[in-house]
This record gives sequence, structure tokens and C-alpha cells, in this order.
Amino acid sequence: MRIGFFDSGIGGITVLHQALKYLPNEDYIFYADTLHVPYGEKSKDEVREYIFNAVDFIAKQGVKALVIACNTATSIAVEDLRKKYDFPILGIEPAVKPAVQGCEGKQKKVLVLATNLTLKEEKFRNLVKSIDHHDIVESLPLPGLVEFAENFEFRDEIVIPYLRKEMGSLDLKQYGTIVLGCTHFPYFERSIKKLFPEEVDIISGSIGTAKNLSRILKARNEIDDGTGDIKYFKSGYQVEDQFTLSHYQELLIMLDELQLLSPKL
Repeated sequence: MRIGFFDSGIGGITVLHQALKYLPNEDYIFYADTLHVPYGEKSKDEVREYIFNAVDFIAKQGVKALVIACNTATSIAVEDLRKKYDFPILGIEPAVKPAVQGCEGKQKKVLVLATNLTLKEEKFRNLVKSIDHHDIVESLPLPGLVEFAENFEFRDEIVIPYLRKEMGSLDLKQYGTIVLGCTHFPYFERSIKKLFPEEVDIISGSIGTAKNLSRILKARNEIDDGTGDIKYFKSGYQVEDQFTLSHYQELLIMLDELQLLSPKL
């Protein structure tokens, strides 16, 4: 049986990439709900319906575990999904805890970059409240990065002006750690890093999710029974055209290069 990965778009490939590192001998399903991307700008009820429809489809393919590789979908639906299905369902959340721990005693703040919906959700607010005892966590929505990623637009000359505009009111020198709170955002790690002091840390939750997935499958004795094969789906249809599949492969190669640059992602 395969391991399922779900996202509104190609952002979840950043989490799948980590799973391939920790669990290379598994087979995977990656499902992108491209008909409804981006989730972060839609209503909560709309997104919940999209998520449950997608997970119903994935469950019918036969999976032994599912990763909700989307911060927005995790914050909205992961608890209810776990009540409905009998296979393990893992979510992802902004890596606020390690970010705060890394900034303690350094007189630096944490900046969480995410979608509007993730930042508005009670799950995120409660996470920050439980950890941010010294009021050092700030947040900024960057919905444009999701659109750039879905259009395979990663050029600095396009991305950096957008970032400068959105971050124009911030003192970028005051931050010690940047949290990429959307799975689309690691594609832009190089561009983001160019705006901040060299010593700033940039982290995401992907590594922790991949490690947790490995731990759960080992505990269930359901590990290492595949070859690293990936089946890709877009909103209920299997992706079979070579043009799209080659794009996905290019993304995995890009992430390999970024991993060498920033092992924390």
C-alpha cells in the first residue's frame, strides 16, 4: 500500500521530498487539488468540502497513511479527518516552537510567513499562545507566493519585488528566524533569504512531519515495502502527461539543491 500526500497544489511536494529522504523504499500517491488552489484565500467551509472530497478519493486508492501536506488544510480539518478514517493521518503546522527556542536569549523576533487562512485559524493562534511567552512572534500573509509556485514562477526578478512590497513596513533586521508556514514557500527560500541578514535562520515543518511519518510506520511494522514510485493526481484524475510529470521531477531536483543550501528546510 502507498503513502498518500495531499495539498491544494504543488506545495505538498516540498513535504513529499522530505519523506523520500527518510523513507526511500516506499511508494507514494501525491494528490494536488489544483481545481481549487489556492485554499488560503477561500472560506473555511469551502475548503473543508474540498479537503474531504479529496481525501475520500485518496482513501479509495488504498493508502496505509496520509500526510496532509498543507498548513491551511491541517488547521481546518485534520482532527475531523482522523475521526473518519482508520489509517494514520499526519498534518503539518508552522514550526513556531523550534523558532521561538532558537531566538530565546538572542533579542530577536520570529516571523511566520503563511496564508491568510492559516494565520486566522484558532489552531495557529493557540499554537503561538502556548509557546510565545515573550511576545516575539509576528506573522505576515504572502498569498502571492502560492500563485507564483502554481505558475512555476521562481525568478528573483519577479519574486523579490513582491516580497519587498509585502515586507515594506517591517524592520527585517529584528528577526532571528523566519518560519515558512505554507508548504509552497520553501521553493522561494533563496529569494526570501536575500532580503534578510545572512545569519537569519529559515525553517519549515517538513522535516518534522517526515520524521513522524517514519516513526509511525515503523511502530506499525508497515515500512519499506516499495520502490520510491510516485503516482500523481490532480483533483481526481491521474497525471500521465509527460510535460506535467517532468515539471514535478524538476521541482524535486530544485528541492534537492535547496536542501544542500539550507538543511533545516
